[in-house]
Amino acid sequence: MICVFGVFFASDMPAFMAEMWRLVRPGGRLAVTTWGPGLFELANSIFWGAVRELEPGLFKAFNPWDEITTPTGLRSLFERSGIERSECEAVPGQHRLDAPEDFWDVVLGSGYRATVDGLAADEREALRERVLTGVRDRPVAVLRTDVVFGLAERG
Repeated sequence: MICVFGVFFASDMPAFMAEMWRLVRPGGRLAVTTWGPGLFELANSIFWGAVRELEPGLFKAFNPWDEITTPTGLRSLFERSGIERSECEAVPGQHRLDAPEDFWDVVLGSGYRATVDGLAADEREALRERVLTGVRDRPVAVLRTDVVFGLAERG
């Protein structure tokens, strides 16, 4: 069973993991991936700074992955789910931006979309402009996309 960048969308991550584990047959594996720390930096800081300016109530209101951005955090989730043994490893990654506008595609194609959708239409456009201006001004050409891989095998 494989869960790629999805476990953090479950309202009860341990219960979700326990259910996936229940479905793993003897000799089978459960593989889970999640984002590592510093996701999308340096553009991440620009995005959240602009969100705070426009709508402080939405500032980092939706970041369920924060507790599982390290091998220790992901291993803890496995354990809280009733999975006694797992191997978890962090792997650095990066994503190149061909243009600053590419970061907005990342925003809309990720969990950050929920924050954008929480804004009024005029605020969404203001956020987009502030973020893209910040990405251009810094300039940001590479995003961090570190990943934490977790694996458990049922005996």
